[in-house]
Amino acid sequence: MDTLTSTEWTYVLIGAGVLVIALLALVAARAPRARRAELKGRFGPEYDRAIEQYGSVARAERELLAREKRVQHFRLRRLSDADRTRFAEEWRAAQSRFVDDPSSAVNVADELIGRVMAARGYEVEEFEQRVADLSVGHANVVQHYRAARVLADANREGRANTEELRQAFVHYRALFSDLLDDVGRERALREAHV
Repeated sequence: MDTLTSTEWTYVLIGAGVLVIALLALVAARAPRARRAELKGRFGPEYDRAIEQYGSVARAERELLAREKRVQHFRLRRLSDADRTRFAEEWRAAQSRFVDDPSSAVNVADELIGRVMAARGYEVEEFEQRVADLSVGHANVVQHYRAARVLADANREGRANTEELRQAFVHYRALFSDLLDDVGRERALREAHV
């Protein structure tokens, strides 16, 4: 068996170095795509909305990761059975009220969402912050909250008709059901990212 000369060893080492660099480049190229796919999977339609809002994928992803980090510091909790029952009864009462006073029922639904969020441990600040926080654990229904809020604002300004109020109520119901029926998605999300 022949031994390699120093020149041949140099070529072998250069070839190995090129191979290592190529493998590292491949891994580096896949990492952003994997992160992007993971974020898109977790945030659903909110991922695309963030890109549109922030103008670039990188800025949108930084914002979504910042939302996750913020929500990780919350002490999110499941509702007790008593709270869940009480909130469900309040929802049914608001729904019954809709027949006679749709405007008032929509206002009650909006307030009830805020109370459920507070009971779950969310910081109930201004609306846009609420939406951002909800997008972490409830990304598939947060668009309902936005749509309901637009219609509720029109209602407060006296610009909403009965059909629009019905739509607002349906949107609120989607978020309400998700918040009430949740069995710890936010906690699982937090634990997965500790």
